[in-house]
Amino acid sequence: MLMPNYNLSRITVLVVDSNRHMRTLVTEILKGFGASNVIDCSEGADALAELRANKVDLVICDWGMEPMDGCTFTKAVRADESSNPYVPIIMISGRTEAASVMQARDSGITEFLAKPMSATALYRRIASIIEGPRPFVRAEGFVGPERRRRKVSTYEGPDRRTLTPARASAAT
Repeated sequence: MLMPNYNLSRITVLVVDSNRHMRTLVTEILKGFGASNVIDCSEGADALAELRANKVDLVICDWGMEPMDGCTFTKAVRADESSNPYVPIIMISGRTEAASVMQARDSGITEFLAKPMSATALYRRIASIIEGPRPFVRAEGFVGPERRRRKVSTYEGPDRRTLTPARASAAT
């Protein structure tokens, strides 16, 4: 399958992983794709500061980083209006059970990439973000990109994904 050739030279990517070797691997793969501006952080708190200080176009984080794990980091990004809560986030993890993938999705990630990862798989996730941006949802209990991947045109019920003023006051 032929993959599209996107110019990634002008984007800024933030790589967050407590494992130095994994940060180096992901950074080198990104540079191989043409990304020239890659920032790396070893923990979530530093990454949040980078997001506030820089215009970041893409975040790649590990689930198992410490002391703040990837899901907690993602929720913090999505809740922090002073940074960019809409930035696409690719989470890399060795936790590939369905429940773990759903937990990561529900934290607000954009894409999930299972370990061991390959350069091709990472590029496909980046291409997916470029080719099919999903609407951003702010609803009771969830902030992040639309979790539904398939469009079901037969649904005729109410759209409960929007946080209405009545729901907002009921939630407090």
